Amino acid sequence: MDNSKLRRGQPCWHLQEGVGVAAINDALLLEASIYTLLKKYFDGKECYKYVSGLLHETATKTIMGQSLDMMCQNPDGSPRLDAFTMNRYQTIVKYKSGYTLLLLPVGLAMYLSNRYDPEEHRQVERICIELGNFYQLQNDVMDCFGDRELIGKESTDIQEGKCSWLVAEALERATPAGKKLLKEHYGKANQNSIQMVQQLYTDLDLPTVFATVEEESFNKVCSLIEEVKGVPHELFSRLVATIYGRHI
Repeated sequence: MDNSKLRRGQPCWHLQEGVGVAAINDALLLEASIYTLLKKYFDGKECYKYVSGLLHETATKTIMGQSLDMMCQNPDGSPRLDAFTMNRYQTIVKYKSGYTLLLLPVGLAMYLSNRYDPEEHRQVERICIELGNFYQLQNDVMDCFGDRELIGKESTDIQEGKCSWLVAEALERATPAGKKLLKEHYGKANQNSIQMVQQLYTDLDLPTVFATVEEESFNKVCSLIEEVKGVPHELFSRLVATIYGRHI
């Protein structure tokens, strides 16, 4: 949908020979297969309705997040900077990434372990959403300042005019001149525009701001983990070590 070239270090599926826009139908086939397999192997088991419900709910929320993301661009593909508020960004991330990245796999594991207590799931949801939100924020920073070999894809957010944490934060902190620069150069694919936006981010010291946000998020997650009852803390400790251990 965003014309990306690489995903996890590999060419995107739609760029494979003979695929093209048929990638859309391939994606739908994969999603439909989930429920076919669930019915085949789990029909009649207590966890079936919970697992199916979580997958349906996650798919719906992810689509909502993607829709909000797409609504940040004009019909011609240019960015709508007036829509790049921090509140909009956080909502996009929560629905597009927070539920899918962590809450879905952890929630599925809990149901498959016969853990159905709503309070346990509520506590786990808070942790997973916070971790997922930070993971996406971290990806945004790495897209601009990270090592290409580490993140497995080319930097694309600036030229594609994406509603990232960096641009939302920059719009809150920039002077009128800085905002004018973003209006003129954000979403442009030429190297000069990309470098000017990157320089603005550096001038606003956004990598340092990110480091502060990272520490705050880490402390919040650790506090939430301490509050969890019934679910092994080791699971979340490993997730924390993996996510907060990445570097730009």
